[in-house]
Amino acid sequence: MSEPIWENEKRVLVIDDDPAILALSRAVLVNEGFEVEVADSGTLGLELIPQFKPHVLLLDVNMPRINGLETLAKIRQSMDYISVIFVSANSKIESVVKGLDSGADDYLRKPYDPRELSARVRAQVRIKELHDQLKQANFKLQELVDIDDLTGLYNMRSIYERIEQELNRGQRFGRNTAVIMMDMDRFKTVNDTFDHLFGSAVLKDVGRIIFKVLRKVDFAARYGGDEFLIVLTETETKGTLTFCERLRKAIKENPFQHGGQSINLTASLGVAISNSREKIDARALVRSADRALYLSKESGRDCIHLFDFSQQKALMIEGDSIKQ
Repeated sequence: MSEPIWENEKRVLVIDDDPAILALSRAVLVNEGFEVEVADSGTLGLELIPQFKPHVLLLDVNMPRINGLETLAKIRQSMDYISVIFVSANSKIESVVKGLDSGADDYLRKPYDPRELSARVRAQVRIKELHDQLKQANFKLQELVDIDDLTGLYNMRSIYERIEQELNRGQRFGRNTAVIMMDMDRFKTVNDTFDHLFGSAVLKDVGRIIFKVLRKVDFAARYGGDEFLIVLTETETKGTLTFCERLRKAIKENPFQHGGQSINLTASLGVAISNSREKIDARALVRSADRALYLSKESGRDCIHLFDFSQQKALMIEGDSIKQ
């Protein structure tokens, strides 16, 4: 389990237009061991948040220009969760309720006792830590759901949604997305010649090879059986074909070993690349790559074909060039 936030990361941002409150809050919290930044307006506070990344925000409700309620609304709309304590001289119950209903985690009335301030900030740091732990646990749970146990690549549960996101992003920024379908050649003979444990070891090794050649911005999935789907983001034709050739060679040159036995295998690849100027959905792009893969298998295996949308057919690739 990770150490509590307040033992290694303890950042508090104080936003208040009263210089005396800023000075008092800083002195009290620094004495408690917190790292403190202050801002005399909501605008400045919003500018500081992305760099300072506070765990707790001490926020004055009544400020000129942009008040505490407006500042909090912007934080809750676009930023990671921050524990927020509203601070106000208005002690009416209606104001307290309004502040908490607006998304604040706590409400502290001015003038406050320094001991109460410290205790409330410590309490919010604990809540922030629990929130972050829950977020991390949910992330890990989602990974377990989406990751193929054998290869460590994604499974097909959410892959189309991921491709669709990349296509939409490519449309906005004028960038292309490539989908590569790859199938291990004559994989059935592996299970027939050896056994399924050997076959599983081969697939696991293929997953490792794919990971090794992928950029961090790209992703891959086990499509099913011995078939794999790879997505290259923000790419062009030449770079995509260079990647495919590098992957094809890496598999061909890798001796697959298990239990003292070894075999050399090859793979066939089919590629389809979106055009950011034309609309295409994820399933259509995958189908086009699959058509190109089929032609690679029909053409003798251990080769690459690129689906040409203008001609509506797949073309043979030699190295990183299209064979005419």
